[in-house]
Amino acid sequence: MKSIDTTGSYHEELAKQNILKLREILDTLPPFCGQFFRGTQDYISSRTRIAYAYDIRVFLEYIHDTNPILAKIPVKEYPLEVLDQITRLDIEEYMQYCSYYVKDGKEYMNDERGKMRKLASLRSFYNYYFQKELIKTNPPSLIPMPKLHEKEIIRLDADEVAILLDTVESGENLTKKQLEYHEKTKVRDVALLTLLLGTGMRVSECVGIDLQDVDFKNNGIKILRKGGNEAVIYFGSEVETALLDYIEQRNFITPEEGHEKALFLSMQKKRISVRAVEKLVKKYAGLVTNLKKITPHKLRSTYGTALYKETEDIYLVADVLGHSDVNTTRRHYAAQADERRRMAAKAVKLREP
Repeated sequence: MKSIDTTGSYHEELAKQNILKLREILDTLPPFCGQFFRGTQDYISSRTRIAYAYDIRVFLEYIHDTNPILAKIPVKEYPLEVLDQITRLDIEEYMQYCSYYVKDGKEYMNDERGKMRKLASLRSFYNYYFQKELIKTNPPSLIPMPKLHEKEIIRLDADEVAILLDTVESGENLTKKQLEYHEKTKVRDVALLTLLLGTGMRVSECVGIDLQDVDFKNNGIKILRKGGNEAVIYFGSEVETALLDYIEQRNFITPEEGHEKALFLSMQKKRISVRAVEKLVKKYAGLVTNLKKITPHKLRSTYGTALYKETEDIYLVADVLGHSDVNTTRRHYAAQADERRRMAAKAVKLREP
């Protein structure tokens, strides 16, 4: 089996893998489903289409298991007309089912966000055929989206950021076994975490960086954003120092075939994976705080919060983080603005005490 980078760029190979994965799922679905995925390939990302395919399969299998008439027909043989036999009540009961179900001996649970995604998948699926006048009913459109409760933004405080990076450098409190690996990965791990904390990039963007994407003349890195757009993000002196230290070490490593371009390498001398970055963030962050569940995305929130506090420019934060809609950014950092407004209420004294 060829390595992921053998042909084309990392992101091109990832896209190919996603295409193959989608085909694999489509082989388990009725033929009419293929029309939906072909018709939406230009404006729905490959990862989202895979998520839709999984959700649609769960839905059709649920209908097969609960509808006595449709249970007589294998899911793969369902005609398009089946969609018109499904009622609003069926969708409501399905949404309730999604809260908790067991499939092939494995338990699944969905909170309000998980159920929202499942309903969004069904809405897109039905809307496609309904707008083309291939079906007469559209029951998912009649179901209100689950109400989302605001989640507290988890981030590291400034002192925790400093402690985290110090911990990565020193290896303090790591187990004896972890220290054996730490000596070999310390410089890489410092560079990786400094980059995430100093730019706010997504972990998927980080692992996709090639050596040639880093420009030290302008202190910029070319990345591929969520959605497929290329962007250049800029970094400061701390990130520059950490990257230069790592690249100096990286130059003495001979990568596995197909991984020569990758900036960050694993212990196996292959491009580091998203999962590996998630694990190393969890390992080091757990030494700094056990009250916060820190993930690479929380490091992104940490950067966004710090940038907003320094600049008070929500549009700049949205641009740097790669949010397509500034309202997404505003929702995330509204608490910071509210905090400043509360300070304003105490700033003006009407009478001297």
